[in-house]
Amino acid sequence: MPSLNLLIQSAVSGVLLGGLYGLIGLGLGLSWGFLGQINLSHFAFVFLSAYLSFDLVNKLVIDPLICLVIFPPIFFVIGVALHWLIRRFQITPFNSLLLTFGLTVIIEAFIQWVWTADFVKLQTSYGDKKAEVFGIYLPFAETMGFLIAVLVAVMVHIVMKYTDLGKAVRAIVQDPKMATAFGIPQKRISLGIAGVCTALAALAGVCVAMIYTLNPSQMYTWIGVIFAVVMLGGLGSSFGPLIAGIVIGVSEALTMVFVNPSWAPIVSFSLLIALLLFRPGKL
Repeated sequence: MPSLNLLIQSAVSGVLLGGLYGLIGLGLGLSWGFLGQINLSHFAFVFLSAYLSFDLVNKLVIDPLICLVIFPPIFFVIGVALHWLIRRFQITPFNSLLLTFGLTVIIEAFIQWVWTADFVKLQTSYGDKKAEVFGIYLPFAETMGFLIAVLVAVMVHIVMKYTDLGKAVRAIVQDPKMATAFGIPQKRISLGIAGVCTALAALAGVCVAMIYTLNPSQMYTWIGVIFAVVMLGGLGSSFGPLIAGIVIGVSEALTMVFVNPSWAPIVSFSLLIALLLFRPGKL
């Protein structure tokens, strides 16, 4: 039987990991819920941001936290341009799935061409920093990723709930033609949402670079668990992906303690299948 301290440490680690799951899932869920696009290239943008952070920090010897300011605006423009292309050529949601998968493959090939397929790790002064609270360790990078996820979820909730922009987005989702008839700039708002979602991928990428060893093919291993987070949390929800990410993160951590680390990836799919069986109306 594991000790109480080990169980609490595992649960805390699961909560912090769940925050990162939620941050990645938030951008994907907003795109899916508000734009009707299953943007598979979201994962590629996360890893592209991670590799760019790795390169920038190593070459310029700067603080990795600066990347949190540099890359989101750049990726915002990329997201706007990608969505403009999708609208310009009137690509259907299904074809946009194929388009974004193809873009994912292209970005993976680009990453392998520039940084090779070898494993790389961003070495920073934050890597070994951790705080101890009642015998429980809080790694700096994981804690920072969790706090960013909470902050972003709160900001999205405030914008969607209490601002005219949020009301306009909800109106577009409910009835695009009627919203346009009332003068809501549907095209401009949808471009902005696409940009924000891609900027969130950039934020998550910086966190991934600070926490994990990077390899281009790893982007595919995240797809299953993040899809589970999005489906469990609800499309277009601000706090849903974060809560679902924490549930999955803690479940994975406890599974590793009680069963076997190799069983952890099964947790997210098991929760998703359980939801499909017992509450199909939530999906």
